[in-house]
Amino acid sequence: MQGKALIFSAPSGSGKTTIVRHLINVFPELKFSISATTRKLRGYETDGKDYYFLTSEEFQKREFVESEEVYEGVFYGTLKSEIERIWKEGESVIFDVDVKGGVSLKNYFGDKALAVFVKAPNIEIIKKRLSDRKTESNKSLEARFSRIEYEMSFADQFDCILLNQNLDKALKEAESVVAKFLND
Repeated sequence: MQGKALIFSAPSGSGKTTIVRHLINVFPELKFSISATTRKLRGYETDGKDYYFLTSEEFQKREFVESEEVYEGVFYGTLKSEIERIWKEGESVIFDVDVKGGVSLKNYFGDKALAVFVKAPNIEIIKKRLSDRKTESNKSLEARFSRIEYEMSFADQFDCILLNQNLDKALKEAESVVAKFLND
């Protein structure tokens, strides 16, 4: 059985992960697609829950619906087996991916997918959120900062834009958009 696909994308620090986690709690039929990456595991992350952490060699051997070198030498991708697993369970899949991955997934799934771009009010807020996380080295932060404007330019390629200025309001709007899509 093939379910539906919900794609949430944004520059890092826009709040997409917070929104996706909320939606998974509200809609039990949504199952999170765990992405694969070659980046190093952060102290608070769990392999197989947050990401599948792979070596570059392992990454190259796997079959992906989409993959991207997001930062130099650091790859992210959506495993075909992950989507098949979720759909086999009769559920719909929800993605938390970078913007290029989001566009690729929308192109792959077509009308079976709803692609949502999560937009922070401005770039300064994104930078503050990323800095406040205290999970990145200065070099990693600079790499993320340098991509923000570029990633923001993808917004018009998504089905809808969700402004995350007030989190409670953004969560309610996300619930509404997802409920409508799942019930169509």
